Amino acid sequence: MDTVIIALGETPLFKGMDHAHLTQIRRIAQERNYTNGDAIFWEGDPANGFYVILKGKVKIYKTSFDGKEQILHIYGPGHPFGEVPVFSGSRFPANAQALAASRLLFFPRSDFVDLISANPALALNMLAVLSMRLRQFTVQVENLSLKEVPARLASYLILLSKEQKSTDRVSLPISKGQLASLLGTIPETLSRIFNKMTGQGLITVSGREIELVSWEGIVDLSESGRSNE
Repeated sequence: MDTVIIALGETPLFKGMDHAHLTQIRRIAQERNYTNGDAIFWEGDPANGFYVILKGKVKIYKTSFDGKEQILHIYGPGHPFGEVPVFSGSRFPANAQALAASRLLFFPRSDFVDLISANPALALNMLAVLSMRLRQFTVQVENLSLKEVPARLASYLILLSKEQKSTDRVSLPISKGQLASLLGTIPETLSRIFNKMTGQGLITVSGREIELVSWEGIVDLSESGRSNE
């Protein structure tokens, strides 16, 4: 079987679809390759299609007028991105950039809309993915607006533990500089918070490897929204 079809069947967007439907989806997909640092699209570009990551890593971000970067999401294999504006017929609201050598599938908007019209199951999958995106944005807005940076970091560590299925140790999939941007802070502040959480006996840090020493303490910090002085 085509390895791309297998990969498509494992993505949240196309999960549960039979081989015949996956084959139809594969026919409209265009493979695109990017090297580390390549721009995939810019904020304001027409949303003429969306992407699914087969290999690599992609950063979704916005840049302020003074040049400050705010990372919104970092996605890896299996994740779709750029799909929300495609279905509203608007423009991309943020930038996308490859953070590693990446192999993507591009789905032209017109072809995909035709496919959805003929496959209600695909439409339901799409609704589920869009609902998940909305929940993610809601949590992110809450974290950035209502929680202090230590609580944002604790929430991120909990998210990583769920993704990596470990409550003992997690590995950062991005650099600490990128993590600082994702959490809405600067690297110097993030380093101080890592040191403080280490001093509080919550974590130990070795490069990108983080041992979750006190799971209960990390959860308490995430839920309280602020650190204990």
